[in-house]
Amino acid sequence: MTHFNEQGRARMVDISGKADTERTATATSAVVMRPETLQAIKAGKTAKGDVLAVAQVAGIMAAKKTSDVIPMCHPIRITGVDIAFDDDGAETLRIEATVRTTGGTGVEMEALTAVSVAALTVYDMCKAMDKAMTIGPTRLERKTGGKSGDFVRE
Repeated sequence: MTHFNEQGRARMVDISGKADTERTATATSAVVMRPETLQAIKAGKTAKGDVLAVAQVAGIMAAKKTSDVIPMCHPIRITGVDIAFDDDGAETLRIEATVRTTGGTGVEMEALTAVSVAALTVYDMCKAMDKAMTIGPTRLERKTGGKSGDFVRE
């Protein structure tokens, strides 16, 4: 448990000795909603405007601010964030975020934060139409780089 000191208290891990390497992480989340809500989002016909454009910007901003809301995350130099959306044509909007950096720590938390905030933004912008929307699962799909090596969800 690297986030605890010798007294068992929380600490931020010292990454000063780690080599800078290229690192990426991709996370996904989903918002399940009524079919009419999904169709309104896709058609751009919601009361609050272009839901996906706003959610995309919100996800990018969230990735950049992850260390402000997750206490033990290091502020890092993010070199890229990409947010993508697709749907099943019925009731599920899928959100994917890929985050990149070159540094001494990974970007898994940034990718997870990005998809979480993008999903929350979709909910916020559509809650007047569909309060029963469900968010999740939210999960890490893959990561590259770093001491622990690559990870791909099977």
